[in-house]
Amino acid sequence: MSPARHRKTSPALRAGAATAAIGAATLAYAAGVEPTRWTLRTAELPVLSRDARPLRVLHISDLHMLPGHTSKQRWVASLAELEPDLVVNTGDNLSHPAAVPAVLRALGPLLGVPGLFIFGSNDYFGPKPKNPARYLFERGENRKLIHGPPLPWQDLRAAFIEHGWLDLTHVRTTITVAGQKLAVAGVDDPHLHYDRYSAIAGRPDASAALRLGITHSPEPRVLDPFASDGYDLVLAGHTHGGQLRVPGLGALVTNCELDRSRARGTSRWSADMWLHVSAGLGTSPFAPVRFACPPEASLLTLVPRGSTPAATAGGSRFNAGIGVR
Repeated sequence: MSPARHRKTSPALRAGAATAAIGAATLAYAAGVEPTRWTLRTAELPVLSRDARPLRVLHISDLHMLPGHTSKQRWVASLAELEPDLVVNTGDNLSHPAAVPAVLRALGPLLGVPGLFIFGSNDYFGPKPKNPARYLFERGENRKLIHGPPLPWQDLRAAFIEHGWLDLTHVRTTITVAGQKLAVAGVDDPHLHYDRYSAIAGRPDASAALRLGITHSPEPRVLDPFASDGYDLVLAGHTHGGQLRVPGLGALVTNCELDRSRARGTSRWSADMWLHVSAGLGTSPFAPVRFACPPEASLLTLVPRGSTPAATAGGSRFNAGIGVR
């Protein structure tokens, strides 16, 4: 028998094989498991006026729907069982020209609930293949935008409005939800530089139980004037929570000028305003992977200011200490 048959594998080769195996397993999980590990995040936020009654707000963002996303459609539809008082949709619903019916199947059971919406870039334009390295080495404001084909956002808007949801694109107004007055306002997508905060500038109704702003991309240039005008809470999406997170380190990118520590969940933006960023429910069809960042919707229980948020359940690192589980 040849001596070569008894030659031992070198430590370097064994380490290389182990690394390759771990990499393959990680990729298989990120592409085949986590993108459909639907997750409901909850948080309790003290943002209402002191005499207000608690409100339950369901925040949905970044569906990036394809017609064949049946599992996502079923799960989102099931969220109606939570019986929220208000639904807020912060955009990027579409990823295909034929996806409007799929979005309406997903959101159909929720369309009877009072709702607010604005759109994101992937409502206006379809996705295109992009070099992932751009997200690591190009900052949000400096990145060249690459648009895909136009998407039928007008059809989606018409359907939402027909069911009673309010388009807050450059609108500042008051609404009544669960018998309480809310001051609400929104801007068009800052990622596309469509935002015109000047169209909604000014202090919201001080007598409202809540002053709520919404935007797709949580750009500081939009968050700062919301805070200056006296809003209690702003809801946003766009970041996908980083989409690929490193355990212990968190998001590597936010795809905007928001700092990585705020890529998902709740945080204080100023002394008087809270920010909630949804990690969203989808991905680009050209990068259908998630790691340590499952797709999610958020149920936010809003309580009067001065209330003590509920304790975090399960020791979760997701907004630990702010009542999120």
